[in-house]
Amino acid sequence: MTTLPDRPNTAVLVIDVQNGVVADAHDRDGVIANINTLIDKARTAGVPVVWVQHSSDELEHGSESWRFVPELTRRDAEPLVHKKYGDSFEDTDLEAVLAEHQVGRLLVSGAQTDACIRSTLHGAIVRGYDATLVSDAHTTEDLTKFGAPAPEQVIAHTNLYWQWQSAPGRQGGTVETSEVSF
Repeated sequence: MTTLPDRPNTAVLVIDVQNGVVADAHDRDGVIANINTLIDKARTAGVPVVWVQHSSDELEHGSESWRFVPELTRRDAEPLVHKKYGDSFEDTDLEAVLAEHQVGRLLVSGAQTDACIRSTLHGAIVRGYDATLVSDAHTTEDLTKFGAPAPEQVIAHTNLYWQWQSAPGRQGGTVETSEVSF
């Protein structure tokens, strides 16, 4: 349904699954296992896996906290997008990477649910993409000390509202890892 012309393909986004981002994330190991399953399904089907990596003062480029978690392995041929803002499209080459692969539909996974995941989902649908959130393949840390809901509530709420998300000619939605097919 994407509004982008000549974009029949799907890609998987793996956003910010970096040591310093998910060190204290809710259900870290379970989410990473689901992302690995999602990546395997995509690779088997020949679907592009696009890796997004955040840099900031806390995630200094090249540092151990900036690196992807060791449980996930990016292949050299898989695109890598470096970002400095929550929305993976903002001031990056993500759009060019997706255009090169004729992608109009995204399956989104990674961290943090209440920051880069939500920003990228909204950024995608505004730009004309269909954007599906893999409901059991995203996570966030506990920010209750700052007044946020518990991580499991943040994740559940994001899944709840994104399952009904749509815009003219574009569709949001959620899917569990086990239900993903290409």
